[in-house]
Amino acid sequence: MTTVKKTRSSKRSALPQHVECGCATEHAASGRRALAVDPDAKERNRNRLRRIEGQVRGLQRMVDEDRYCADILTQIASVHEALRSVGRELMRNHLRHCAATAIRASDQQADAMYDELVEMMYRNSR
Repeated sequence: MTTVKKTRSSKRSALPQHVECGCATEHAASGRRALAVDPDAKERNRNRLRRIEGQVRGLQRMVDEDRYCADILTQIASVHEALRSVGRELMRNHLRHCAATAIRASDQQADAMYDELVEMMYRNSR
């Protein structure tokens, strides 16, 4: 079974570093990169993230203005859902391109991708 390396670049736990999934040549030169990205999905995600950025700035203002706690918590829930939406789109792209390529490539790459996917699902289910 392929081992998965953990990054130590931040104090928070990080996802495993890239495993040999069949798109390693795409990752080698400039770090981890997606094998393929649908341009429409990329634009949707960028727009969502810009909206989320605005929502977070709004949350900061709400805290600064001592707004009602329940109102702030409602907005936090909205930000969480927006981030989950971006995550779903990214997971769909990862499965469609990177994972599919690795699973088709070889048993070793497939096993490494299965480990990566299980780890991603575990981390995102908390």
